[in-house]
Amino acid sequence: MCIFCKIIAGEIPAHKVYEDDKVLAFLDIKPVHPGHILVLPKKHAANIEEVEEVELSAIILAVKKMGALLKDRLGYEAYNIYQNNGPVAGQTVMHLHFHIIPRVANDNLNHWPVRDYTPGEAEEVLKKLTA
Repeated sequence: MCIFCKIIAGEIPAHKVYEDDKVLAFLDIKPVHPGHILVLPKKHAANIEEVEEVELSAIILAVKKMGALLKDRLGYEAYNIYQNNGPVAGQTVMHLHFHIIPRVANDNLNHWPVRDYTPGEAEEVLKKLTA
């Protein structure tokens, strides 16, 4: 049983922000900023490909609610929504979860680097994705 399943089962305590029959949202124990929330399905799914659509819909609706709470109750102007899908992408707990990270100006939380496609590269990628 993964750590998030243990939290869902009540075996490990968590600071719960929201809960319904499909979703649990709680404060991250290592927040980027106070109010950093994790939102996850109660039914175990390792990643976004494994989760059933009804659970995914419930998760996204909860993410929307939690984002609004960060703005309305904690006064944040903005937030990021992150979902790391697989270890190479930074997923450390193999239970699907979304991070809602409140943001403040000049907090030095950097986004990924960007690059340009080389000539013809976008077309080749598009062919593979739409084949």
